[in-house]
Amino acid sequence: MARSGRAGVLGERAQKLLKHLVEQYIRDGQPVGSRTLSRGSSLELSPATIRNVMADLEEMGLIRSPHTSAGRVPTAQGYRVFVDDLLAVKPLGSSEVRRLAGDLEVEVRAAPGPQEVVEAASRMLSEFTRFVGVVTVPRKSHEHLRHVEFLPLSGNRVLVVLVLNQQEVQNRIIVTDRPYSASELVQAANYLNTHYAGRDLDEVRREILQDLRYARDRLNEMTASVVEMAEKGLRVEDSAGDYVVRGHTNLMDQGEPEDIERLRQLFDAFAEKRMLLHLLDRSQGAEGVQLFIGDESGYDVLDRYSVVTSRYEVDSEVVGVLGVIGPTRMAYERIIPVVDITARLLGAALNQRQ
Repeated sequence: MARSGRAGVLGERAQKLLKHLVEQYIRDGQPVGSRTLSRGSSLELSPATIRNVMADLEEMGLIRSPHTSAGRVPTAQGYRVFVDDLLAVKPLGSSEVRRLAGDLEVEVRAAPGPQEVVEAASRMLSEFTRFVGVVTVPRKSHEHLRHVEFLPLSGNRVLVVLVLNQQEVQNRIIVTDRPYSASELVQAANYLNTHYAGRDLDEVRREILQDLRYARDRLNEMTASVVEMAEKGLRVEDSAGDYVVRGHTNLMDQGEPEDIERLRQLFDAFAEKRMLLHLLDRSQGAEGVQLFIGDESGYDVLDRYSVVTSRYEVDSEVVGVLGVIGPTRMAYERIIPVVDITARLLGAALNQRQ
């Protein structure tokens, strides 16, 4: 992750105190006082001096005092400075990487399709981090046309049989502008199979519409049928409007009793999907691991949580996003590399199924 340089406005003492305070709070979950910092900061400063530095950090909005406690806890801005500029993220050990890869490989062998692979990755993230694991279902923009057939049904309905990539078969029913005979549909299918087999499905549809639709009034009946079949029958069914989420109950073990209502609202947001999909979509175009800490997400229901995400690729094409949702008081130095390596492993697993 790139350094932001925001910690540069802090002096060395303030940086070290903030780093120690955040690490102590993540570890213990209790507000951190000046005496605790004086014992563990290695700066050999008096509690009075530390209180003065903490007052400066509080004035800058990096720490706050919860209720009437004498201790302090990080704010979302404090976590951001810590993650961007003070955190040393260590790569996962080889044994942990082997464990993640082995667990996913076992799941993948038993998975009949990409949906089940995604479910396995979400479940694995949840179990490994003890937080919520979320993975978007791969986009289908990389589908390639192998073969197509059109079969007439009653009225204006047509059954479309699509063979995609190596072996995936999709059946769709479309409603056309007029009834088509079996011979017309065979002609349209033969044209598409002859000229476009092996091409990207969305590219085929877009090219036909661009090249032929503008002159529709002058087209013969056969070409007009090709245009309509391509427009309605070759539409890419983008599944990016869905995701798999696992580990809801893990958050119940992390929060305070007064957080139950907030958790209920968060679970409702998981079920409604629109909010989280919008947040994950913001990670789709960004390289590397992305973090949304507290209110950075833009959603009140997430203001006590962090979302750590990374996109994953199939055939060098970004097709989805995965991530972990947990309290802002999470061990970022561990969660960040777990999310990063899991995204790479998921992409590799889906590539093997092509």
